Amino acid sequence: MAIRTGTRTRRKPRAATADVLGQAPPKERINPKWRLHFRRLTELRDQILSHQDGLSKEALDQQPGFSSHMADAGTDTFDRDFALGMLSTEQDALYEIDEAINRIRDGTYGKCEMTGKPIETRRLEAIPWTRFNAAAEKQLEREGVVRKARLGPRETVTKMEATSGEEEQE
Repeated sequence: MAIRTGTRTRRKPRAATADVLGQAPPKERINPKWRLHFRRLTELRDQILSHQDGLSKEALDQQPGFSSHMADAGTDTFDRDFALGMLSTEQDALYEIDEAINRIRDGTYGKCEMTGKPIETRRLEAIPWTRFNAAAEKQLEREGVVRKARLGPRETVTKMEATSGEEEQE
């Protein structure tokens, strides 16, 4: 198709594939040193988002209804509260992951927010969203600023579950 402008006629450019299918998102420039961490964080973020979707649907399905037995209603309420609690916990994790992705984008990833020193590579591999190096994290825990969730050794957790099951049978 020709377009006439003044005395000149010029041809309208052909549509590119991107024009027809939609604009492709601009390619992000990620420091090659952090590409693996970026990929792991984005995959983890996607997994959490899909799991959250499932939990929110489950919580909606567990709407308290009028049951024939009070124990059934109590179980339904517990299941719903449990699903909502999991959503809250995952939302906190999602926030930390998003912040780590933003640090990769702005070039501050891998630096301790408290000391400015580099975070150990092994620590970043284990906890890719961490904001502090190990020494700073320990100091913050001692001061009570950061709480760290801890479970007992795996053997004690299974023994406790088995013990509580035996008590219910008696």
